[in-house]
Amino acid sequence: MSAAPPFPTPQEPVHRRELPQLGTDTDFVEPCLRADAARNRARLLEAAARLVAERGAAGVTMEAVAAAASVGKGTVFRRFGDRTGLLTALLDHTEKKFQAAFLSGPPPLGPGAPPAERLRAFGQAMLRRSADELELMLAAEPGADRRFAAPPRRVLHQHVAMLLRQAVPDADCELLAHALMSQLDPALVHHLTRQNGVPLERLEAAWADLVDRVTGCGGAC
Repeated sequence: MSAAPPFPTPQEPVHRRELPQLGTDTDFVEPCLRADAARNRARLLEAAARLVAERGAAGVTMEAVAAAASVGKGTVFRRFGDRTGLLTALLDHTEKKFQAAFLSGPPPLGPGAPPAERLRAFGQAMLRRSADELELMLAAEPGADRRFAAPPRRVLHQHVAMLLRQAVPDADCELLAHALMSQLDPALVHHLTRQNGVPLERLEAAWADLVDRVTGCGGAC
C-alpha cells in the first residue's frame, strides 16, 4: 500500500483542514434566509415534527406537512426539494450537535484522546444516536446514487478516515473507513436490534472489538 499523506502538524487543526463542517456546505444547510422565509421554514419543520410524533416518520408526506402547516404543497417542495430533504432537515439539529461533539467536544469523543480510543467512542456514540432516532434516519436515507455523497455522511466518513490515518497510517484509510462505517449503518442497526433482538450493548462491544483489531490496540490505546 502507498503511504498516506503526512498528518497535519499540531499547529494545523485536523478538523479545520479535512472536515466539511455543517454550516459551510451549501447543499446540506440552507443559506441565510429572510426573516419571513426563516419563520415559514421553522413552521414547516414544526409541522413535520408533529407528524413524526403522531404517525411515525413513514407516515410523513409532503402533502401531509403542507396541510398541517396550512400552506400549499409547492411551498414545501420549494423549501426542501423532496421528502428526503425535509426529513434530513429534521435531523439537522442532532447532526450538528453530534458533529460538534466529535470535532471539539471533550475526549474521548472529541480531541485529546488517542485515535483508537476516539474511534471506539465515535462508533458507540453513533450507535446510541441511531437507537434514539432510528425511524427518522431510515426514512431520511438518500437513494443509492446520493447516499455516500450526502454532506453529513461525508463528514462522518472523513472523520473516521482521519482517525485511521493516525492509528494505522500504512492502511488504505479512505476505503477502510467505509468498511468500518458499514457496521454503524442505521439499516443494519434496525435489522439487528428491532428485527433480531440484539441488544445495543452488544453492538457497542462489537464496534470496540473491531476498532481494536483494525488498529492493533487491543483496548490499550
